[in-house]
Amino acid sequence: MGKTPFIAVEGPIGVGKTSLSKAISSHFQFHLLKEIVDENPFLGKFYKDIDEWSFQTEMFFLCNRFKQLEDIQRLHLSQQQPVIADYHIMKNMIFAERTLKSDQYEKYVKIYHILTEDMPAPNVVIYLDASLETLLKRIQLRGREIEKNIDPSYLLQLKKDYEMAMDRFEKMYPDVNVLRFDGDELDFVQNPGHMDLILNKVYDTLEKRS
Repeated sequence: MGKTPFIAVEGPIGVGKTSLSKAISSHFQFHLLKEIVDENPFLGKFYKDIDEWSFQTEMFFLCNRFKQLEDIQRLHLSQQQPVIADYHIMKNMIFAERTLKSDQYEKYVKIYHILTEDMPAPNVVIYLDASLETLLKRIQLRGREIEKNIDPSYLLQLKKDYEMAMDRFEKMYPDVNVLRFDGDELDFVQNPGHMDLILNKVYDTLEKRS
């Protein structure tokens, strides 16, 4: 991967991943890789009935994220183009482990590893976290129709799953810089000063890696 920056922004639903990724892309002139969400035809059904629609939903996301990373491989590796993504493909396993039935999960894991074994991986991960109250407020503010049926208990569990997954990630990949920010303390969408703080931290991290 070399020294070319490949940053992934992660965190639970509503925490501000896309907003921060767009800001970093604009500030540093990095290529923005934005995940496909609204185009998933199963997502609205998933939030209404998780058990019934989880496998279809997760497979759609996995295949689309794989295709995006396959495309980005040419930019990042061949053209040495810095990339900022508003997701890390590991999120697929976080959601799949929580929502899929055991037989579905076993099949899913096999497909996941086949698709991702030679994909480019981020060398910097930004992890955003926030309280359930903050997440619910931000989800309501952005007003996505497909998210209106999100169960708060599902969101709370997802937040806990993310915390455990990130702890595991840091132990498994000690060479990857992980920057953690608290969304309750930093409202980078409404407060330019908070955004500057994050951008400066990203800059310092990239400088140390170069």
